[in-house]
Formats: sequence, structure tokens, C-alpha cells
Amino acid sequence: MSSHTEQSEASAETDVTVIGLGPMGRALAAAFVGAGLGTTVWNRTPGREGDLAARGAAVAPSPEAAAAASPLTVVCVVDYDASDAVLRRAAVTAALKGRTVVNLSADTPDRARDTARWADAHGVRYLDGAIMTPTPTIGTPHAVLLVSGPAALHEAHRPVLQALGGTHTHLGEDPGRAAAYDIALLDVFWTAMAGWTHALAVAEAEGVGARELAAFAGGIAAILPPLFTETAAETAEGRFPGDGNPLTSAASSMAHIVHTSEAHGIDAGVMRAAEGWARRAIGLGHGGDGFTRVAEVIARR
Repeated sequence: MSSHTEQSEASAETDVTVIGLGPMGRALAAAFVGAGLGTTVWNRTPGREGDLAARGAAVAPSPEAAAAASPLTVVCVVDYDASDAVLRRAAVTAALKGRTVVNLSADTPDRARDTARWADAHGVRYLDGAIMTPTPTIGTPHAVLLVSGPAALHEAHRPVLQALGGTHTHLGEDPGRAAAYDIALLDVFWTAMAGWTHALAVAEAEGVGARELAAFAGGIAAILPPLFTETAAETAEGRFPGDGNPLTSAASSMAHIVHTSEAHGIDAGVMRAAEGWARRAIGLGHGGDGFTRVAEVIARR
């Protein structure tokens, strides 16, 4: 194709459509194009498709044209409010009938299940997914994608989705399962990042530079992967051993962090919450247990 106009008006069916050209959406589209797949793209705000068009992607003039262009539409926008605003337009819904949508937008498990119900009611085949690695990993062996929904549908589209690289794990028929993993794993990430930024603030207040702290923080980070594996096995078995670090000791340590932070005028809300969980578990008679007992305590209704 020799021009943007020709690409926009192209009627030949392509292998895959990408709706949403934010950083991740552009990476997805680039991986498809790089794998030699016929790729159609559309973005609500024009102007982000330039280099993709130059590399051979067809640029759809409307979301309904994008939906009609391929048997498979991959959606990657900020959340399900944004994806609903596109997919649930009458013309787009009609164009998608009998086709497959893979929604890689981030949102909650309930929203994923609601979208799956909407798709089923309108004759749209639906898979929900989550991208667990950063934009630069897309199209490389380091990408990690989670998918949930009908297994046969995932297998049917695996050859195209494989262009995104890395590993593709099908988590089961429940369309909300990928989002559940995503929420839980992002919980780990953002809680860790909150702890790190808070630690930087406390360290600076005590005259410790960020680089100085980072030299030792790596050791703390290295403890976590084996600890995750060990405590997951224990939790699955209903055991919460606290031989090395019981909740009573953990709560005392957290109180020291709260005291030091607030002495410098630094908000200690996150650590106060964690200490509160530990104190609640202790109050229920679990003071000799390990910290993972907290998961059971805070989940009680």
C-alpha cells in the first residue's frame, strides 16, 4: 500500500485488528506487524498510527470499520469504561458479531465477566486477558500474557496471539480469572513500590541517600521470591508458622517504622494499616503465627 489514504480505505480483511494505540497498544500492533501479520489499527485520537502505517498496517477510518476488518480484534485501552465506549456502540457491536474480541485492557474481574456476558448476548466471541510485563517485552521472549475464557477459542487464535511473544497461559473458562491474577499481582507490585518510595523518604530524612539505600535494598528484594513460594505452600495447607518472625515481633518492627516516620512528619498511613492488620490478628490469638495469617484475618466478613 502506497499511501495513508489507501490504507484507511482498504477493504481486504487482515489477520488482526488492534483498537487503542497508547504505548502498550502500539507495542501490540508493532509486534503483529513485525511478525508479518496483516494488521488493522484504530485509535480514538488520530495521529498515533504514523509509523505503524508506514510499516504496512491498515488504518481504519472508524471503530466499526476496524472491527469488521479482521476475525480477531485485540483491545488495549485504559480501562473497561473506555473499551465499553467503543465496543458497545451499536455499529461496532454489529460488526463484531461472529468475530472474536480479546480484551487486554486493565480492570476488575467483575467488569471482565460483565463484558463476557455482553459479548455472549450479542454473538461476539470473547477472551479476557492481562499483560503482566512492560511495553518493551512485547514481541520478545520476555512477554507474559494471561488469558481466560473458552479454551477452544484461545487455541484457535493462539497462532496470531503468539506474535506478541513470551508465554501465554490460559487460566480457565471463567472470563474474570485473568483480571483476578492481574489485580492480585499488581497489588504486590504497587504495595512494594509504595514501601520503596516511603523508605526513600524516611532514609532521606535520616540523612541516607537513595543510592546508598539501594545498595542494600536489593538484598531485601532477593528474600521475597523464595518467601512467596514457601508461604504460598504453607497458606494453601492452612499453616502459618511464625517460628522465625512471629506477628508480635512484626508488629513491634512496624511500630518503630511508624514512630520514625511520623517523627519526621512523614505520612505513615500504609505502615499504620499493616500494623493494624497485625494487631488485629494478635488480638484474635494469632500472635505466634507468621505474617501470612493476616490474609485470613482481613478476609473475614
